[in-house]
Amino acid sequence: MGAPRQRTWHGPLTACAIAMAALAVVSGIGLVVDERMVLGEGVWLKPFKFAASFGLYAITFAWMISMVERWRRTLWWLGTVAVAGFVLPEISAITFQAVRGVRSHFNVATTLDESVFMVMGGAAYLGWALTLALGIFLVVQRRVDRAMAWAIPLGVAISLAGMSVGYLMTAPTPEQAHALTGGMELATIGAHTVGALDGGAGMPLTGWSTGAGDLRVAHFVGLHALQVLPLIALWVRRVPLVIVAALGYAGLTGLLLWQAQRGQALVHPDGTTLFVAGGLVAAVLVAAVAVAGVGAVVAPRRS
Repeated sequence: MGAPRQRTWHGPLTACAIAMAALAVVSGIGLVVDERMVLGEGVWLKPFKFAASFGLYAITFAWMISMVERWRRTLWWLGTVAVAGFVLPEISAITFQAVRGVRSHFNVATTLDESVFMVMGGAAYLGWALTLALGIFLVVQRRVDRAMAWAIPLGVAISLAGMSVGYLMTAPTPEQAHALTGGMELATIGAHTVGALDGGAGMPLTGWSTGAGDLRVAHFVGLHALQVLPLIALWVRRVPLVIVAALGYAGLTGLLLWQAQRGQALVHPDGTTLFVAGGLVAAVLVAAVAVAGVGAVVAPRRS
């Protein structure tokens, strides 16, 4: 028998993650020394948040690709295109607008701003497609660890759903649609806040609205299923519990989207939202206890 293949992490994705960490540090410094504001937030807050998110995305896929035995060349190329066609164009556009001191998302005030926003939109669509492709090729691997074999595709699926929430933000609001119908030229098309204008009171660091619905909450939570579910699989090591966790996480993402679309801030849930959230928590706990009990009964019979 030959020596086992040495596992190497995907180089471009790993380098991308390191670059994003460096950008996060630079952006953090910018938040301290640069007093410029955009919609009530420091101009460097968005590059900071996106650098952190893209860094997690890159290092997660670099790790996942290092574990595969099949389709390695295809996955390597998909990962490289994800860096060059998705992460770098989008973070570059966001950082470019931060340097200029203007809004990056939904900004169509000038030809340059509209072009930058179109670059971001194209990169996001490509990123969605590449993430789907990476997920498909990761699924068709032979794995001894069955819990991880379930966690990766479920995490990718929920992450894709979370990414898709971003597309809801690009649609004109009812007020913007009415203005466009009337022939008005707008400086902004799209919004992440529901029930109020972007730029109102927000939570520290995240900037999520405290006075209205905010689609970014569900976007963030769903997107990072890619990291959360594999971590849960490493912890519980059982397929039924991973499935329960995935269903609960998907339910949480859906709940947050529903709450935001009703114009309701994350920190001010009404009775209906609390009731549904309580039902979700109860369902997940009951299911987890049930599958854990079944496992405890079945395990001794196998000994």
